Amino acid sequence: MMNDEVTIDPWGSSQSTDYSRIIEQFGLSSMDSVSITDPSRLHRRGIVFAHRELDMILEAKRLSNPFGVLTGLMPSGSMHMGHSMVIDQVNWFQQQGGDVTIAVADLESTATRGISLAEGRRIATEEYVSYYAALGLDPEKTNVYFQSERNIVQRLGFQLGKRTNLSEFEAIYGFDGATNLAHVQAPLVQAGDILHPQLEEYGGLRPIVVPVGVDQDPHLRLTRGLAAKTNWFNVSNAKMGLQIGVSVQEENSVIMGVESNGRVNKERQKEVFAKIVNAISNLGFSDIISNPKHGTVHIPSATPRDKGSLRMALLSLERSMGGMGLLAPSSTYHRFAVGMTGDKMSSSKPKTTLFLSDDAATAEKKIKKSFSGGQATVEEHRRLGGNPDKDVAYQYMMYFFEEDDAFLAEINEGYRSGKILAGEMKQMCIERATEWLTNLSEKKDETSHLVANFFE
Repeated sequence: MMNDEVTIDPWGSSQSTDYSRIIEQFGLSSMDSVSITDPSRLHRRGIVFAHRELDMILEAKRLSNPFGVLTGLMPSGSMHMGHSMVIDQVNWFQQQGGDVTIAVADLESTATRGISLAEGRRIATEEYVSYYAALGLDPEKTNVYFQSERNIVQRLGFQLGKRTNLSEFEAIYGFDGATNLAHVQAPLVQAGDILHPQLEEYGGLRPIVVPVGVDQDPHLRLTRGLAAKTNWFNVSNAKMGLQIGVSVQEENSVIMGVESNGRVNKERQKEVFAKIVNAISNLGFSDIISNPKHGTVHIPSATPRDKGSLRMALLSLERSMGGMGLLAPSSTYHRFAVGMTGDKMSSSKPKTTLFLSDDAATAEKKIKKSFSGGQATVEEHRRLGGNPDKDVAYQYMMYFFEEDDAFLAEINEGYRSGKILAGEMKQMCIERATEWLTNLSEKKDETSHLVANFFE
């Protein structure tokens, strides 16, 4: 890999935080041009900074159509503040009308971390789902499941496996000859996790959004690519409008009119194209140009905004003809919340983060020792000012504890100018963290009776 490229590793302990380069290199879309109604704290502050096809979700919301949200948990440690940031986003999508599916990656934790299925169940229930309830997720609109108990995700992963190869895994994940095969299997099962909520028995065809840290994008790239490879009909830009192309595959060749000797049954081909025209005619287009000979259907008046509705109509048609009809997932990406030491948060390194189970005294001790953006002496700080972009106490207020944007801007300016000292910033964070953690502990007790409902 060239020296000017950044790497993204979903299993690594260190990650690039050059978000502009990440957007450019991996083809993400910036959130800067996205208009969101009732944005959350994370949206307002640019913490959610990029996406892939979030417009599919926003359009579904605008039309009051169903959409889903998927996230997952690795049952291998305690829930920390970084995990709560994901649930904040899931909660926001749920409030916008989305149904929520949460995968417990107990198979992956067994294969890669040696945690038994029974222990994984305990950790998921006591260390995670109990906090999901306390953080406000609605159990009536949330379903938590275990990979080991939902066989469809494994079967779907196996089916999708033939659409990829080790070369693609090497390109996406950087795998080599020494890679443990559990790391090869896990992404395919995760693809099953992400895509299976679209199946009829789990809610049916609808857009699904996956909010993640940017380090998890390799899983989304793999899954989006696998879903696209299964599609029988593809929508693309044309010189004028949009164009639909037919993908003839081993599974659908006979249906598409390609006989075993390679010849095209023109009558059957015409029937397929008639079905395409019929499927999209209800969308209001009056200039549909069908060209079976060239394998395309052209819609000159269609705009990029029409891609979503066209895809949904064509996927429904594909399913009616016997195909999988899988929609590539949407995704949003948030910046990393820095750990207490200035490095990445990690459940395996308790000093790097606040855990949701930390009491006030523990939180105070960690924040007092946290990495500071202040100067070496009070005199220097008053003269030169501090750097809130590096100050952990300020960052935690911005990410987690302070809802008032105006107050946050005020202390940002005060810290940069030297009016607010590093110790004062830490004390503000301690006060807010103490209040937040105390309230969470109380809510956890109040909602404990709801935990079982998440698994029904």
